[in-house]
Amino acid sequence: MSSHREAPEISKDPVADSTDVYAFVSPDDCDTVTLIANYIPLQGPAGGPNFYEFGDDVLYAVHIDNDNDGRPDVSYEFRFAVEVRNPNSFLYNTGSISSLDDPNWNRRQTYSITRVEGGDRRRVLAEGLACPPCNIGPLSTPDYASLAAAAVHQLDDGRKVFAGQRAEGFYVDLGAIFDLGTLRPFQELHVMPAFTQPAPGVDTTKALNVHSIALQVPITDLTRSGRRPTDVLDPHATIGVWTTASRRQARIINTSGQDTESGPFVQVSRLGNPLINEVVIPMGKKDLWNTQPPADDKNFAEYVAMPELAKLLPALYPGVFPNLAAYTKPRADLLAILLTGIPNGVVPGFQNYTGDTQADMLRLNVAVPPAGSPNILGLVAGDPAGFPNGRRVYDDVVTIELRAIAGLVLHLVDPSFTPDQATGGITDGLTTGTTPADTPTPYLDTFPYLGVPYDGYSHPAN
Repeated sequence: MSSHREAPEISKDPVADSTDVYAFVSPDDCDTVTLIANYIPLQGPAGGPNFYEFGDDVLYAVHIDNDNDGRPDVSYEFRFAVEVRNPNSFLYNTGSISSLDDPNWNRRQTYSITRVEGGDRRRVLAEGLACPPCNIGPLSTPDYASLAAAAVHQLDDGRKVFAGQRAEGFYVDLGAIFDLGTLRPFQELHVMPAFTQPAPGVDTTKALNVHSIALQVPITDLTRSGRRPTDVLDPHATIGVWTTASRRQARIINTSGQDTESGPFVQVSRLGNPLINEVVIPMGKKDLWNTQPPADDKNFAEYVAMPELAKLLPALYPGVFPNLAAYTKPRADLLAILLTGIPNGVVPGFQNYTGDTQADMLRLNVAVPPAGSPNILGLVAGDPAGFPNGRRVYDDVVTIELRAIAGLVLHLVDPSFTPDQATGGITDGLTTGTTPADTPTPYLDTFPYLGVPYDGYSHPAN
């Protein structure tokens, strides 16, 4: 969760494992959209001597659908390359790293970014852009914030890009949730008689890092015909966003341990909405799901319409969700939220509908301005600038999706259903309120928004 180690095969390939995708109208530049795709989950900061880096053999991409067919109309592709300056040293760095071209940094990574339109029109936006090093500690990276700031590259036409290590922004009580669906704030109600009282949640991803690809571009770069929609109800105001990682089809490893790759790129990972492959797609279909385009998600719609977790909640918490237990119809609410977007008329003054094509994408209505006082529970709490209208780095997507699966908004599309009283209180217990400051993770107010990564020397585990 959100998509950390979510399928058997990709869990063995962390550099290609997408963990989270974010898409939101930039709060500090409302004419732009920020797109963030995170990879390499659950990084312990003290990861030397071979610190984390993007895969030179992986094609990373962020895709945008602006004509409602679940296929990319605009893509940004990222390819990475490593330069080893002294192959006879085992060290990542031989002294303090004070700049992105510091000779003390022995394993430097750079990247290119290419914009693809219509599937075949390609334009290289930049090459040789420097990633920052990983945050090692006070001797090796004494002014890490400045190193990271130098790795925010200004491109033409107001675009910005960053690729490198960041603090994990996603918070979740993994240890409890995957222990037979325990939700600590009301664990004493669990069917297994192991708990006698509630407990606060435990942030499993606290003080861990990820690798982020972050891009800030004008809204007109992403919308159909380059328009700048201002009417929230404009059917062309919504874009779909997802990320993929692909590898060459063939790999040959020789006796010296070197490998040669050839053939076309094959998709091995994808991510749109949080938690979908994690807790909606069944075990036998997870690897297949990672290889498919969103346009083919009608083949998986049955698992969204009748999610296993919606059946488990009443079984695990007897008597807590009686109305949910009795509901047997396909979940039109979840199909709308996750696969088509929310049509006009369901939430007054809002829509992020992309038509009848069922496709797992983050749907962002770019005509919705950033919230002056954001609520981490997003749309269900009256903040239309938050998830499931895109996703901001601090949105509490675990709570939002747990409540949605439990039926919190089902009555909006099926007035015969009454949400269970407990539904509005479901949480994994990690937040103290509803503002970004109430989350367990620090964020930045400006691009790239995710916080400075934790360093190994000062890591709380030490």
